[in-house]
Amino acid sequence: MTEPAHGRAASPANPANPANPDNGAGEDAADALVGPRLAQLDANLAAVRRRIDAAVVAAGRQATPPRLIVVTKFHPALDIRRLASLGVTDVGENRDQEAAEKAAQLGDLGLRWHFIGQLQSNKAKSVVKYAQAVHSVDRLALAAALAKAMAAESDRTGRPPLDCFIQVNLDDDAGAHRGGAAPDEVPALAEQLAGAAGLRLAGVMAVAPLGADPAAAFEKLAGISGRLTSQYPGATGISAGMSQDLEEAVRFGATHLRIGSDILGPRPALR
Repeated sequence: MTEPAHGRAASPANPANPANPDNGAGEDAADALVGPRLAQLDANLAAVRRRIDAAVVAAGRQATPPRLIVVTKFHPALDIRRLASLGVTDVGENRDQEAAEKAAQLGDLGLRWHFIGQLQSNKAKSVVKYAQAVHSVDRLALAAALAKAMAAESDRTGRPPLDCFIQVNLDDDAGAHRGGAAPDEVPALAEQLAGAAGLRLAGVMAVAPLGADPAAAFEKLAGISGRLTSQYPGATGISAGMSQDLEEAVRFGATHLRIGSDILGPRPALR
């Protein structure tokens, strides 16, 4: 499923819990929807959307534009509320505790939460409570843990299936990679995910290796995706592309872009 990376939404309603100034609620939330930070995010988001639109045209993909996921890790919930007022519908986080807290604080916004970081199996029970997708399934044990957690969560809440992307390691040096399954491990992972109730095999995900040509990396990922979809036609998702390489990702078929720093700026100092 893809959608255009542009378009605004109406300003969201605000819940009535102003106790935490960074929680995106109450009077602070209303104040957040004006002012210099909102203007900065608006300008940054517009610039990224222009890049995506240009890349889509260059790739001849006007009919199948990618979905923009704004990666909000380390940034406050108020920034996510600001982004929602600017039309952002999908956000990505890579730490479970932070993601769970933000999802709880911003439940009124109807956002789609994507877990994109390395995930420990013992966090599966927490992640399935808020995430619509996990982009970093890289081992059989994690797939099993997510299936078990989803079985319990589906019984409890009736939630829809969890989209699962197989994270693929594209680095030639296995000792230097940034997470992911080896390409030859993809078929076994796909079989397990496709056969698990409560999980939906969505496709593949990768990060271009540090110092490597991103075009070559994403071309390789597109080939892995093609082999996957030949057996699982519904697993068409390709989660690829970040601030520095989104154009190459779009060129090679990315359906989901994970953009953080070019929209939100440098991560805030830890307090």
